Amino acid sequence: MSLGYPSLRPQPEGSKIIRVPDGPYGAPNLMLNGLNNAHAGRDLVSSHPLEHSEKNWFAHQQQMDMVMLRNSQGIHAPLRLHMEQHMARKIQRLPGLHSSNAMLDTLTGRDEVLGFEDILNDPADAELVGQPHILVEKQLGLL
Repeated sequence: MSLGYPSLRPQPEGSKIIRVPDGPYGAPNLMLNGLNNAHAGRDLVSSHPLEHSEKNWFAHQQQMDMVMLRNSQGIHAPLRLHMEQHMARKIQRLPGLHSSNAMLDTLTGRDEVLGFEDILNDPADAELVGQPHILVEKQLGLL
């Protein structure tokens, strides 16, 4: 009897061959692709079979929790949690300032987990320097 739980085994669909494009003379273009992608074989595979599983661990764990909640309390409980998380994702600060997403982290349980992104910040989360009025107009689609 299956209760709808996802598989606990890592799926092999995460490992795929990456084809590095060749330049005009048959050699990889290092200025476009970088030094890390310029291997002799030019066919690259993900570094470890568990890499895909580890990248999707939190989403998989959340899916397991939602299935368990649906089986124990009914469909309304995961739908309500999903709605609350959707609304928490929409709350943001002004453009140019990084949002901490404290409400979303509390709803998902990530506020109790110390991860890699907590120690070394993502460069995409850096503050932008610019005119705040122009940034807001760009976010709203007025420019």
